[in-house]
Amino acid sequence: MTLFRDDGIVLRTQKLGEADRIITLLTRGHGRVRAVARGVRRTSSKFGSRLEPFTHVDVQFFARGAELVGRGLPMCTQTETIAPYGQAIVTDYDRYTAGTVMLETAERFTDHEGEPGVQQYLLLVGGLRVLASGDHAPGLVLDAFLLRSLSVAGYAPSFSDCARCGMPGPNRFFSVAAGGTVCPECRMPGSVVPSPEALVLLGALLTGDWATADAAESRHRREGSGLVSAYLHWHMERGLRSLRYVDRSGDGGPPPAAVPAGRRPAAHPQPG
Repeated sequence: MTLFRDDGIVLRTQKLGEADRIITLLTRGHGRVRAVARGVRRTSSKFGSRLEPFTHVDVQFFARGAELVGRGLPMCTQTETIAPYGQAIVTDYDRYTAGTVMLETAERFTDHEGEPGVQQYLLLVGGLRVLASGDHAPGLVLDAFLLRSLSVAGYAPSFSDCARCGMPGPNRFFSVAAGGTVCPECRMPGSVVPSPEALVLLGALLTGDWATADAAESRHRREGSGLVSAYLHWHMERGLRSLRYVDRSGDGGPPPAAVPAGRRPAAHPQPG
């Protein structure tokens, strides 16, 4: 019997029995962890509200054996809130849907339980902090998070130099299969020709140039979001279920040609 302590972000919850839940967290030191929280669905629970999605928590786990991730699920025995990002996120539809995509993306890029993913963890903490603050449009925060998550996972896109031969940019063609912008000699079938402003916006989101990103026009945000969506779907084995619910009407949404079939925004999701 071993006690472990770590801080993490609650990614999702599942009902277990009549009063318990299985909590999935992305932790700093142990990567993605699933644990059982006993009695958190009872109204008398002292820490049930702390184990909700978007919450940054400090958790103590009780596990059998010397490893946190083993044959059986560990138990959450103590929980302290570090930052309740969910309070600001769940009350706004745009923030909520963007945040849900961020949680799903972080879980998909940390698919092996017990393996630390510190960069992905820090990126998620920072992304939720910015999203909850309301300093930038939720769509921009989401696209910045997706681009950086792809980079951390080894799929960094290029928005200036040629992704294949390295020819200095700017280059006018964009290919998701090639890894970003390409020169005329490296142009592949299916390449598109986005506006220079959209490529500048995506480069700014990737590097954290928020002054440039915030000043972008809605049509360029819409075009950029389409490229991000197409690039994300290309490098993932399957699409993100939550991405279809993101409403881009306010700050730009993906153009129809850039979004794979069956991935368009649909009805509003029901908070679970």
